[in-house]
Amino acid sequence: MLLDHFQPRPALVTKTTRVDRSRFPVIDAHNHLGAPFGGGWDRRAIAELLDRLDAAGVRHYVDLDGGWGEEILRSHLELFKAKAPDRFRVFGGVDWAQWLQQGAGFGEWAARRLEQQAAWGAQGLKIWKPFGLHVTDDGGRRAALDDSRLDPIWETAAALRWPVLIHVADPVAFFDPLDNHNERWEELHGHMDWHFPSPPYPPFLQIMDEFAGLIARHPRTIFIGAHVGCYAENLGWVAALLDRCPNFYIDFSARIGELGRQPYSTRRFFIDYADRILFGTDAGPNVDMYRLYYRFLETDDEYFSYDGQVVPGQGRWYIYGLHLPDDVLQKVYHGNAERVLGGVV
Repeated sequence: MLLDHFQPRPALVTKTTRVDRSRFPVIDAHNHLGAPFGGGWDRRAIAELLDRLDAAGVRHYVDLDGGWGEEILRSHLELFKAKAPDRFRVFGGVDWAQWLQQGAGFGEWAARRLEQQAAWGAQGLKIWKPFGLHVTDDGGRRAALDDSRLDPIWETAAALRWPVLIHVADPVAFFDPLDNHNERWEELHGHMDWHFPSPPYPPFLQIMDEFAGLIARHPRTIFIGAHVGCYAENLGWVAALLDRCPNFYIDFSARIGELGRQPYSTRRFFIDYADRILFGTDAGPNVDMYRLYYRFLETDDEYFSYDGQVVPGQGRWYIYGLHLPDDVLQKVYHGNAERVLGGVV
């Protein structure tokens, strides 16, 4: 039998708790609305979108698609923010391709573009994972995350009171050799472009060290480390950076698969850093996915799929609920985002 035909169904008899709505209102601080990640809501009726968010108990939604470019940013500001200003905010981005054209002045040029994006209505900055992996300077060299030439970008974000939601690396297994020891073997064979071996890419820990250096270099700038600070497999490393840098926060979007297989450590982490964690799914306005996240946070259910599939797509393991106390849930669901995003109506 081929491995992709092997789909075992657990024989365990465990309880299943259905959580239709979260215990507290939700601010989704990491998500999308366009294609491919957000479901193409830029081509659908906003009334239907609002109904879907209402059904899931999502009070406010951060759309990160403006990070793809200024044309998309302006379109999403018009399609979503202008029509329902109390429900959406849209983050802007940096056009790294301009570095070659702008040369030594790229940092200042990019900073001025952020000011223009703010004038249009953007309310934060999204940095995608090409920064650290693919972005090169005007000399064709890979740009380090903590490159001082980019200081104007991060300082301007601070001046604008913009949080910087930053994704700089993927799961550790994406950087490991693609052999019989790689726990993401099946996933990577379906997406070979997600594999970043060194060489030619930098080692995973080099990227993370540069990431930590960037955050420490700019204490006035609020950084939100996407996907559990881009290192969900090592909560001790993330905790150390949170301790070191009070300007650092995390979201846990698209990482309940990692967190839920280490439930004791994750529960302690959420309680210890309850003031520094933001809710997000990175799955579009998907009601079933929201309910899965609520089940993960609120219940003590055991051994369930983290994406609803019999064989989950990221790795062959199941997860456990955290059963978090109400005071932690309230902060994670909306309290922290209200503070970090500068107030949400």
